[in-house]
Amino acid sequence: MLESLLPDGVACAEAFDDLEPAPLFPEEEELVAAARQGRRQEFGTARLCARRALTSLGLPAGPLLRGRRREPLWPYGAVGSITHCAGYRAAAVARDRDVLALGIDAEPNGPLPPDVLHVVAFGAERRWLREYADRDPGVRWDRLLFSAKESVYKTWFPLMGSGLGFDDVEVTMEPPDAGVTTEPHDAQVATGPHGVRAVPEPPGAAAAGGFRARIAKSTAGSPLPGELRGRWLSRGDLLVSAVVVTAPSGHREAA
Repeated sequence: MLESLLPDGVACAEAFDDLEPAPLFPEEEELVAAARQGRRQEFGTARLCARRALTSLGLPAGPLLRGRRREPLWPYGAVGSITHCAGYRAAAVARDRDVLALGIDAEPNGPLPPDVLHVVAFGAERRWLREYADRDPGVRWDRLLFSAKESVYKTWFPLMGSGLGFDDVEVTMEPPDAGVTTEPHDAQVATGPHGVRAVPEPPGAAAAGGFRARIAKSTAGSPLPGELRGRWLSRGDLLVSAVVVTAPSGHREAA
């Protein structure tokens, strides 16, 4: 699912279960020492995805620890993002000479609780939520809005080092792409483009599109633009979103 949302130069790996052994480094074990077994398993699978993405780029795949906001701390020369939800774990990684920052997020394709929606959607967002819900009820647009803002936050924080509220980001969802298949994909196990094991995609109709995210906070003095562009995909019971900020040519040359 995730690979179709990412540009060249960004590697990813994903899993739809925790069946494959995913051993942790001792430093990572400490992070989940008090967690329940299910949480430990999804943490391990997500770290396994991250290590596969790193090694596919020729980057070291050592322990991935956490920063002060629980963000993964990537090895020198890498930027990345991790996500997990029920039935899905994934990581995306790029070299920092190619990508300034990126964020990914996965969510179940189900409605947001009403007490959450009112702190996520504002103004024009509420208007297009109603319009899109009538047009395509197979996508839970309120949950997709939440996912898009999570991807924006994961892109913002590593570069800016400060928080970003839901009301600091205004998302405009673009219409779904024409020609996206609505047929379930057959399960298959094969070698992926980076040597990553391919796994069955979730059944169900598919839809994909883009979004724009305007950030109210100032980005002056940073390489981050005031408006970010992202991509999203809905398939079966899952929603996935991604934002990638590519490095300008001068940054690549300096790197």
